[in-house]
Amino acid sequence: MSERTLTDRELNRALLARQLLLERRRLGVRPAVEKLCALQAQWPQSPYIALWTRLEGFRKQQLTRALERHDVVKATLFRITLHITSARDYPYYAAAVLPAARERTSGVTAEQLERLSQLVRAAAMSGPLTHEQVEALAATEMGQRWRTRTLTPLVHLPPGGTWSHYGRVQLRAMEAVLGVDLPAREDGAERLVRRYLSAFGPATQQDLLRFGGLRVGDIRAGLERVELRRFRDERGRVLLDLPDAPLPPGDTPAPVRFLPKWDSALLAYAPPERTRILPEKLRSVVIAKNGDVAPTVLVDGVVSAIWTIERRRLSIEPLRRLTRDDRAAIDDEGNRLVTFVSG
Repeated sequence: MSERTLTDRELNRALLARQLLLERRRLGVRPAVEKLCALQAQWPQSPYIALWTRLEGFRKQQLTRALERHDVVKATLFRITLHITSARDYPYYAAAVLPAARERTSGVTAEQLERLSQLVRAAAMSGPLTHEQVEALAATEMGQRWRTRTLTPLVHLPPGGTWSHYGRVQLRAMEAVLGVDLPAREDGAERLVRRYLSAFGPATQQDLLRFGGLRVGDIRAGLERVELRRFRDERGRVLLDLPDAPLPPGDTPAPVRFLPKWDSALLAYAPPERTRILPEKLRSVVIAKNGDVAPTVLVDGVVSAIWTIERRRLSIEPLRRLTRDDRAAIDDEGNRLVTFVSG
């Protein structure tokens, strides 16, 4: 039987539905983060705005409390960038992602990496560390300062990760904070495949690899364990998905939504596939050469403007022609965002 072909419009609505961008949902922080797979957290405010735009009645204190209770955690994870995940998912993600990132460190043997990993883990079990202290333990031998963050699962301790925290981060070993051990890599791969497709599917295998910064071998066990259905996109590429995951009709109405910097909805796919939400002609405007991703406005489910807030004033930079109704809807939603950010 040939696979069903999904239009770009249908893929857009599938993404919006799974990312809670068709309608706000009344969910707690932890289940919401699990549904979304992970929240980009490079900019402290991003996870807060990501949840505000997706959840009904969300308040900043909800995410702050969830971080303080370790219901969710902030850590270096996918693509060696900062994410917030649920505490239940983090050990599995770390089991799949961190070893793969370590193994791609050039010029360092497996024996060296294992010894350095044990060294950093022991220090982080004893008490909090800073990034500078981790680097002092391992950067010279690894030759790459940033890759020291892949040596062992390290969780940011609050107030790290909270709304206005820009100070030095305190890190602690995952085992010390969450009281759990690292699962097997195969179990991590299975959890990642399920969560990714639940949040971003249907998607190509390459999309999943790009999102995690992984190789095929890193997720093979997950792909083999998870029951999958297959589709094709309009360009003939094979798309993977979970059985019974939502696929709304392409004409499903989509409200205006504001996305924060680095929102995962824009980064969850290899570049050709981002067109389901980010038109190719706008990619270089929204995603800078240094990797910065602008805060954007979705109109009819597609990136259509860039937004900024300064001194409680919202500025909108249209990226395409907007109708009067579009501008009215943007202003209405934008005023609510200003109230949230300023409150």
